[in-house]
Amino acid sequence: MQALDDVDQALVHALQIAPRADWTRIGAVLGLDAVTVARRWNRLTEAGAAWIGCYPAPTLATAGQGLLAFVEVDCANGRLLSVARALAELPHVTAVEHVSGDRDLLITVMTPDLAALTRWVTHGLGSMTGIVATRTHLASTVYTEGSRWRLRALDHAQIARLADGEPARGEAAVFPLTDMDHDLMAALSADGRATYRALAETCGVSPDTVRRRLGRLFAAGMFQIRCEVARPLSEWPVTVILWGRAAAGQLESVSRLITGVREVRLCAGVTGRHNLLVVAWVKSLADAQRFEVRLNERAPHLEIRDRAVALWLMKVAGHLLDERGYRLGAVPLDVRSAGVATDD
Repeated sequence: MQALDDVDQALVHALQIAPRADWTRIGAVLGLDAVTVARRWNRLTEAGAAWIGCYPAPTLATAGQGLLAFVEVDCANGRLLSVARALAELPHVTAVEHVSGDRDLLITVMTPDLAALTRWVTHGLGSMTGIVATRTHLASTVYTEGSRWRLRALDHAQIARLADGEPARGEAAVFPLTDMDHDLMAALSADGRATYRALAETCGVSPDTVRRRLGRLFAAGMFQIRCEVARPLSEWPVTVILWGRAAAGQLESVSRLITGVREVRLCAGVTGRHNLLVVAWVKSLADAQRFEVRLNERAPHLEIRDRAVALWLMKVAGHLLDERGYRLGAVPLDVRSAGVATDD
């Protein structure tokens, strides 16, 4: 595809707001019939131009039900691609990026707890052929992430109509995940619009049971569904990663200033030599430098200490992408897989 037309952009924006809404409801907001909307979406997904996935929300880590980590990986000469592909096939590795700068790969990992992460980094990652060194940064707080990002193709009235039809999320208390919840996550991570019937067949329960369970999971803000678009089709084709530092007493206020910046997709407090990780989408390499200037003007107490550009987003939230940024397929996410023992 060369570009998204106005209708495609409006459709993607609508699904960013209401990713599981039925086509009749989406069509009513866009002024189209349900068949046309469904046909449009099928064309986008078949081309790998847009997709909907699901992943564990940061709420789970806050509640002690998971751990999010960012791992820098240095590869031996000639082994980067094989290492990246092996990592991308792991269900608990949610993202794999080939980046510029002082590391070859930046990967995002979700594990049940610190012990599982430690074992995997030591025995799993540490034993992979082609890896020279790794550096692990634990996420302490996620201030914003990609599911909140929007294309902004709809007007305020359309946005309000879609938002009014969505159930309230994050208002109920977090609760322990069951094996069925993990199975639902795996299925939804590959196809965020999977029907209740399809999910029920996967989990071996009734569609009504799935509907009620997902309602509870979404109400507690434990699952995050996200509609994505291939980067060449957006106005922001370049991904910038910044590592920064703020004084401990100013980290919270600095982070909240950063989350209000249009280009920011992720802002997370991390452990290590830096205490803040920022991921942003910008319009060009030249704009990357201008973005950093704007960021410092908005948050003068933030000191940028390192920076990189994503050369190839190989895996994003479980979805595999080609060199251009189009979806190739998905590896269903399963946080539990990181806790599986490996042979020493």
